[in-house]
Amino acid sequence: MTLHDALAACPLIAILRGVRPDEILDVAAVLHDAGFRAIEVPLNSPDPFASIRRLAAAYGDKAVIGAGTVTEPEHCQRLVDAGGRLMVAPNYAPDVVEEAQRLGLVTLPGVATPSEAFAALRQGVDGLKLFPAESIGMAALKAWRSVMPKEALLLPVGGVDTGSVANWRKAGADGFGIGGALYRPGTDLGTLARAAEDFVAAARSVFSPE
Repeated sequence: MTLHDALAACPLIAILRGVRPDEILDVAAVLHDAGFRAIEVPLNSPDPFASIRRLAAAYGDKAVIGAGTVTEPEHCQRLVDAGGRLMVAPNYAPDVVEEAQRLGLVTLPGVATPSEAFAALRQGVDGLKLFPAESIGMAALKAWRSVMPKEALLLPVGGVDTGSVANWRKAGADGFGIGGALYRPGTDLGTLARAAEDFVAAARSVFSPE
């Protein structure tokens, strides 16, 4: 499954910051059942590559699995070794993107200014993570969209909730990364299931199927 396919099925990336390897498959099962087809494990989680390895083994053919908070080039090889295919970063670091591209990873660096965004697009990234979205704002996204290539994939992350999805979409969002509003360490599976279902319903209501 490509990132395009995953986002066409459900325009959301689950960000599981703080998830543990012993719980990752139970959490992933809930998310997959709700409709999520892209999952990232931030590298500041406990033993993240073990979680990614388990995720990739169980869901690698049914979802796009990757790492978030990728800040160093050497993280990319470890991600590949664990079976991940998606590199998500909080910032735009050309050397990290270059290494991820060399290894064939899908690249979603974080950007907060038009200069960063255009530089990343020039380097050939697969999409842009607008982070932190609550600071950038919908008005800025709308302005960015008016000057960026039509095909540029723009994904707000940070502060997005079910009530704001529609307005972000109107401003030009192609999808979203959802973190703390979906999952936090200690979230029970029932609460996670309800949040996941609510986010999927909200997103699908404002995105036309392809």
